[in-house]
Amino acid sequence: MAKHNCETCKFRATYDKNPGSLLGRIWRWHAGWCPGWKRYMTSLPEGDRRSLAEKYGMDRYK
Repeated sequence: MAKHNCETCKFRATYDKNPGSLLGRIWRWHAGWCPGWKRYMTSLPEGDRRSLAEKYGMDRYK
């Protein structure tokens, strides 16, 4: 399987540094419907997926 760009996404890093920034909020909105993010999250082992879901407040992946 190809490596997902979600792991090294600069917008995601911006959100991690400052969730309230404009680019951070855009990333969070985008991650809510992005098919690539969905594939990335469902490809992760359960423990990693749950921890990211907790970190980003994404209940659908818990």
